Amino acid sequence: MLNHLTKDFFGNRQSRAIGIAFLSLGLLFGTWAAFIPHVKGKFGLNDADLGLILLSMPMGAVTMNLMGAWLVGKLGMRTTTILGMMAMALAFLIPLNASSVYLVPAGLYLSGSCISVTNIAMNTGATVIEKNFKINIISTCHGMFSVGLMVGSMVASISGGMGVVPGYHMAGMSLLVILFALLIRPTIFRVQDDVDEVLDDGFKAKFIIPTGAFLVMIFIGICGNITEGTMVDWTSVFMRDVVDSSPYFVGWGLAGYSLFMALGRLFGDGLIPKVGPNKIMVYGGFLSIAGIIMAISYPSTWTAILGFSLVGAGVSCNSPILYGSAARLPGVAKGTGLAVMNTFSMLGFMAGPVVIGFVSNASSLSWALSITVLLAIVWTFLSARVKLF
Repeated sequence: MLNHLTKDFFGNRQSRAIGIAFLSLGLLFGTWAAFIPHVKGKFGLNDADLGLILLSMPMGAVTMNLMGAWLVGKLGMRTTTILGMMAMALAFLIPLNASSVYLVPAGLYLSGSCISVTNIAMNTGATVIEKNFKINIISTCHGMFSVGLMVGSMVASISGGMGVVPGYHMAGMSLLVILFALLIRPTIFRVQDDVDEVLDDGFKAKFIIPTGAFLVMIFIGICGNITEGTMVDWTSVFMRDVVDSSPYFVGWGLAGYSLFMALGRLFGDGLIPKVGPNKIMVYGGFLSIAGIIMAISYPSTWTAILGFSLVGAGVSCNSPILYGSAARLPGVAKGTGLAVMNTFSMLGFMAGPVVIGFVSNASSLSWALSITVLLAIVWTFLSARVKLF
């Protein structure tokens, strides 16, 4: 399992470069997520208000999904990846530096739009590299996102505990991501950008209605991504408001979740072929159920961190397996399958936390998080019955 990491990923310059793009998204998202409690307190928002504001990001992502695929087909994966990284870095500056609450959803809408475009470009790039070198790196690339999510949230948590202004901290992180984009640009532009084959003859913004096994995969993806989005957006709030942890540990629930998600994904490319994608998804469902129940039943700092860590391990391989299966669907162009899966995955990842906010405001955050237990049961049941490619 280590061979694919040392040889196929870290030993391949193009794999490392596209992995840094995934890492950059994680750094920005993890930093934002760790400072969500700051935004909530700064503008005096309740959970429903916060949930409504968080809806802006999925709206941006869904709005730009087909446009993102069109841009990749028009400009190429290489240019879109680099420009997308820079645009994300600038967009994420807005929510944490907003002087008015009305600027926060505007910034999140732009951030979601940039994420959607960059996500399609990055996943396309990883698929191209896999094809060109006959290697498996998609799970490891998603693992790099999780590494970024962990590092971003942990550093932001420590920074917040030290009293650093969140907007200044995000500015530093954005500059780092822009620097990454400039550093990897020469290598990314050496990737054979076979847009016609990968994106279905230029990808003319096609969208298909999923049916059969693909429809079941979409349902599994929605369940898993709602869970992922909920962990990202609400763990820090849970650590502060429910667990009442020290400011230094507010982001550690998200960091633990991200660490174990990263480990699962980094080893996923070697583990999935040996164990099988269906079994990995089922075992992951059981881990997620156990982790969420632990966190909400025993809300102390360390049990919450441990519980969220189990959830991270449980959901770690969901997206790599489902994205890979969508790209290999018989009779469906690779780019079309990826775009459709990305549409529903991003919708679940970003819209799910909004629902959690409304439920939390009506009852409690612990009860709201219990919804993800039901979702994990659903994806465990479906994963045991659908054929994953």
